[in-house]
Amino acid sequence: MSWLTSWIPNFFTPSSAWLFSLLIPIIVFYFLKLRRTRLEVSSLALWRQVINDQRVNAPFQRFKRNILLFLQLALLCLIALAAMQPFFPGDAERLQYLPILIDCSASMAATDAEGKTRLELAKEEVAEIIEGLMPGQQLTLISVGNSARRLTDFTDNKPVLREALESIEIVDVPSKIEDGLRLSQALARTHEIEKIRFYSDGNLPTRINPATGKPMAAVNFDLPFAVDFFQMPAAGNNMGITALNARRANQERWDVFLRVEGTPSGSTESRVVLMANGQVAGEDRVILGPGESQRLVFGVPADAANHLVAKLEPIGADALEIDNRAWLDLPAAREITVYCPPELLTFRHALESLEGVRVEPAGDGAADRVAYDLVISDQADDQAREAPVVLMVGTLPDDLTEMITILEEPAEVVDFQRDAQLLQHVQLKDVIISESPEKKEGVEDPDIEQLGYTMLAYGNRGPLILRQRDGTKVTYFLLFHTDRSTLPYRVGFPVLVNNLLSEALQFASLGEMQAAKTGVLPSVSLTKNETYRVTRPDGKHEERMTNDDGLLVGVPASQIGEYEIRSEGNLVDKIGVGLLDPSETSLFAVDKIQFNELSVQAEDQKLKTDKPLWPKIAFAAFALLLFEWWYFQKRPAGIPD
Repeated sequence: MSWLTSWIPNFFTPSSAWLFSLLIPIIVFYFLKLRRTRLEVSSLALWRQVINDQRVNAPFQRFKRNILLFLQLALLCLIALAAMQPFFPGDAERLQYLPILIDCSASMAATDAEGKTRLELAKEEVAEIIEGLMPGQQLTLISVGNSARRLTDFTDNKPVLREALESIEIVDVPSKIEDGLRLSQALARTHEIEKIRFYSDGNLPTRINPATGKPMAAVNFDLPFAVDFFQMPAAGNNMGITALNARRANQERWDVFLRVEGTPSGSTESRVVLMANGQVAGEDRVILGPGESQRLVFGVPADAANHLVAKLEPIGADALEIDNRAWLDLPAAREITVYCPPELLTFRHALESLEGVRVEPAGDGAADRVAYDLVISDQADDQAREAPVVLMVGTLPDDLTEMITILEEPAEVVDFQRDAQLLQHVQLKDVIISESPEKKEGVEDPDIEQLGYTMLAYGNRGPLILRQRDGTKVTYFLLFHTDRSTLPYRVGFPVLVNNLLSEALQFASLGEMQAAKTGVLPSVSLTKNETYRVTRPDGKHEERMTNDDGLLVGVPASQIGEYEIRSEGNLVDKIGVGLLDPSETSLFAVDKIQFNELSVQAEDQKLKTDKPLWPKIAFAAFALLLFEWWYFQKRPAGIPD
């Protein structure tokens, strides 16, 4: 019988039914409105019409052909019915305060066969809820991208809600539903919130369900309210660029690596084009099966700077256009400069055997550069040389002289961080060291770490290798001298030197480059403590100041496109942001969200909301009023102009 009750109107204000009692005085008025004065006349021949009127005004004949009365009765009935506010009940509960969360992440821009985005479908459903608001109900709209943003207070003002709904735009980042839930939780402290609604395509951060082995959306959140998860219908197939990076093969060439991925829903096909400074540097045709990916490699000359643009030209339907382009800037190749004093013969020998490395000072002892890419020295004064990467050999930092002492005793390597960039693929276990750094009495590891040092290798008495970061500068300290160890004679020594060079190449942007992803712009080295204007792809801009190290950091990049950095109107730098999170490109969706204590299943059917009837009834009453006015004012038949 639920289908029957949904077609029987309910009333919000049935107490307004008393307005129907106004029908009685209107009818009585029509009974009493004709009061004629009695007069005697000589003949009734000329008064036949008066006799007919008298018959009409008699009881039970007074309403004969009196259309105005029936119009007024119908008008009053419509007004009374509209005041009772009838509506057809839907499936949704009528909650007083209802937060509505709308996913506006990149995957919500995916389109279906009709060309509608997932966000447009969500807006249509929320718009129906807004139109069906009943007295006493209030909504608040919250957009969920890389953060949650509350668009309205709790309100029943439909124009305000409609305007806020239309203002929601796609942000090219994954969604963080936790932020939206925490915002709703904060609202629950001041309002009685029993349930929230979340509209999304189901493309959420996932983890593997240990019970089923399948991915599921997991949210670390304790629910203080119920959650209705409404999942938008799946979009079409999609192919997008998920990775773009370059590695210098030699002094003449960069190897550019590009990865494209497709959706698991079906096969995709596209033409891939790599442009370098406006010219085609390479192209290929890619056909992917469901859920497949492919890696492409192109060669680009390194003799000059290159502005790379990778483009996909889909063959057939493509659900998401924003992941079809990526940018990458490559500098011109040059030699990497290293300062290493002649006394460190083992290091100089390892460096001079590498291609593209210039070692100073030269044979005559001259060092004509102010800054270097890498400094390797056993002289304490060389630590002040300008370089992003420094290795101090057999040197104890001044601020550690009160904590560590160097003993003329053998030392053993107990443990070391194999994942540290300096020690990757370096084996230190069999190295013999004739010096032993020892921590003084009462000194613990946290005391050393509080001074900004990270211990990369440990001996039997104290740390052997330390790392210190100061802004963009990285300094390594070998607390033992390599000449007093067997390290230079081990296979790991040239690997250690090569790790140093790789890190210096990264700082100089000469070794490996990666295209920027959405979220936050990569840091840019500029003049310190100066204000710059950053212009987004949509033309909006914001002012940002560099820090004490001259770095511009923390600039939001929530849109795909090129960001311009200007100083006093002059273009300083341009950064292309074109990579989405791979999960956004794959359009992979889940139909269940696992919270800490329970799981929420997605609803794939459109929720039926309450359908108010009173606006239509009020409009009918207004139309009837106009008709009554026209009927009363119209010229009687037979009367000339």
